[in-house]
Amino acid sequence: MVSCSGPLLVVLAAAAAGHLTDEQTASWVWAACVGSGVTCAVLSWWTRIPVITAFSTPGAAVLVGSLGDYSYPEAVGAFLVSGLLMALVGLTGVFGKVMRRVPPGIVAAMLAGVLFSFGVGLFSALDGAPVAVLVSLATYLAVKQRSPRYAVAWALLAAVLVTAVVPGIDASSVDIGLTLPVLTAPEFSGSALVGLAVPLAVVTMASQNAPGLAVLAACGYRPDDRLLITATGLASTALAPLGGHAVNLAAITAAISTGEEAHRDPRRRYVAGVACGVFYLLAGVCGAALVGLFTALPPELIAVVAGVALLATFSTSLAQAVADEQGRDAAVVTFLTTASGVTLGGVGSACWGLVLGLVTHLALTARRRRGGRQEQQKAA
Repeated sequence: MVSCSGPLLVVLAAAAAGHLTDEQTASWVWAACVGSGVTCAVLSWWTRIPVITAFSTPGAAVLVGSLGDYSYPEAVGAFLVSGLLMALVGLTGVFGKVMRRVPPGIVAAMLAGVLFSFGVGLFSALDGAPVAVLVSLATYLAVKQRSPRYAVAWALLAAVLVTAVVPGIDASSVDIGLTLPVLTAPEFSGSALVGLAVPLAVVTMASQNAPGLAVLAACGYRPDDRLLITATGLASTALAPLGGHAVNLAAITAAISTGEEAHRDPRRRYVAGVACGVFYLLAGVCGAALVGLFTALPPELIAVVAGVALLATFSTSLAQAVADEQGRDAAVVTFLTTASGVTLGGVGSACWGLVLGLVTHLALTARRRRGGRQEQQKAA
């Protein structure tokens, strides 16, 4: 539900900017959901860790402002090249090596910064849906005391029931029926490759795959970055002729599926990834109905569901971020930059938080080393 709500609206905005037909838009949704579903289920089953994938929200955001400048076949060609670029980067293993050298506190701070807006959104929803927020939160706290694994599920059910009664969900726009993908032959142009393919690959790697690997690492897993990024890149390439713009590692939904609420035993949490993949596939098959459904759902409901689901993961990440006193300043810079939501050069705040946090860490580490050498010289 979290994966298909906000990101889906961004995809619909990009489709509107590109003047796509209803059939092309439904095919885009089909490709995004089916690609995410297959990679999510297969990779989780294969690796036995909860590998949650998604369609690139920052990538779709880039397309909102630029898709209208190119023909749809040119965009499809750019999607295909972008997928190949990501697969090649993943195959080299360079991206994973860089991520493994990042201090754990900075990784946890970046995750906390990504989740911050969802936590705030839970209580911001009090303005529009106070009953849903309070009932959902109360249900979560009551169930968590006795059965933490099912606290989020019961909170979701409570929020949906309350929202269905007050003020009600307008389901008139929901068109029940199967969605069939539309095949489009790609066309390649230099302008589309520079204007679409490269920015799409860069923002997807920096704003999605980097936090995705960080979430898994922060939760104690050791993901095979070559396998995961290469597989999602190849899936993006295969689905490009059907409208899929990019499949990548998820961060928000991964945070939901990697905590103790999924299973007390970390080795059993991969089942959440498989289940998420199955629901993705169902959503893709009913792509047209999905578009209508999320148009009908009140935005406050999505905020409540996401906020409650991520409370435990946010608190754990924040605690890990400030646990190391020497690395606390770098972690705080990472957290604040990521939580700010700033976008520079088409690259999201998660990447900039990671960069500025690392710069802070290196600067402070160099200063401490110089101070240590000076003390040793004085002692000598």
